[in-house]
Amino acid sequence: MKLSQFKFNLPPELIASHPAKNRDEAKLMVVHNKTGEIEHKIFKDILEYFDDKDTFIFNDTLVFPARLYGNKEKTGARIEVFLLRELNEELRLWDVLVDPARKIRIGNKLYFGDDDSMVAEVIDNTTSRGRTLRFLYDGPHDEFKSTLYALGEMPIPNYIQRPVEPEDTDRYQTIFAKNEGAVIAPAAGLHFSRELMKRLEIKGCEFSYVTVHSGLGNFREIDVEDLTKHKMDSEQAIINSEAVQIVNKAKDTNKQICAVGTSVLRAIESTVTTGGHLKEFDGWTNKFIFPPYDFSVATRLITNFHLPLSTMLMQTAAFGGYELTMEAYTQAIAQKYHFGAYGDAMLIV
Repeated sequence: MKLSQFKFNLPPELIASHPAKNRDEAKLMVVHNKTGEIEHKIFKDILEYFDDKDTFIFNDTLVFPARLYGNKEKTGARIEVFLLRELNEELRLWDVLVDPARKIRIGNKLYFGDDDSMVAEVIDNTTSRGRTLRFLYDGPHDEFKSTLYALGEMPIPNYIQRPVEPEDTDRYQTIFAKNEGAVIAPAAGLHFSRELMKRLEIKGCEFSYVTVHSGLGNFREIDVEDLTKHKMDSEQAIINSEAVQIVNKAKDTNKQICAVGTSVLRAIESTVTTGGHLKEFDGWTNKFIFPPYDFSVATRLITNFHLPLSTMLMQTAAFGGYELTMEAYTQAIAQKYHFGAYGDAMLIV
């Protein structure tokens, strides 16, 4: 497939700038893979499509406040620092992006906080925009992390063109988030409220959790027309024995297995046996899924409506079929569904 096949005209006003008032009351489009039928619902109506022992796979990653603003020594220039991941706990080394990159060189010091209480030194240039920072902090690691995160803000995507607001601390995080490491929220999981989870539980549905620390590679522009030549950035994924047992039991008893989000879909497809069963995994995956693709584990997918030319759209089209997915997107625009992390959802059954 070609990159240009995933281009469509998305009116800017359909990119959600805020979440729905209640998590489980965003719009839900239900796409029936076999018949081509498309239904328009509310998210909590997913209850109608699942039965006893059907299994959901959630991403329990926790988004940390990764976006900081500091000032360069001497010039005082304002610099955005986007924390990507901690490289060395003892040395306080972090892999970061800086903007504007041209102003930052090895040896520069950056000051953070109203009182310049946090200082970092640039010790390496890893990419054109990336840097390695060493934070100069003498206290215990937990205290350092608390201080660092207090200076940061939730890293809502740049296409949401507004300042970060207090609601983002809660709403740009799933209710089941527990394993810190993501800078992108697993958007499909944002729609699940405690009430909805309880009602699914009462109905007999099973829940399993994997951890996928989604990075900014999801938003990186693809610069090749031939998709077979695109290289995905690697993401850390952890699939433990409990998740494996729950998912494989559902598979062996012919129950529905619903991947909640493209991050989950990608992770579970990165670690399957030749018999199509899930297996334990703790590592990194750079798997790139686009049509056509035969899925081994998930039978259903919940995902948000993605922006044009995005790898998440390509994964969705691989699962739902290219023509049907693009028809669904045409309808979504006509029906004024909202797109992006705070947007509406699609269930492919």
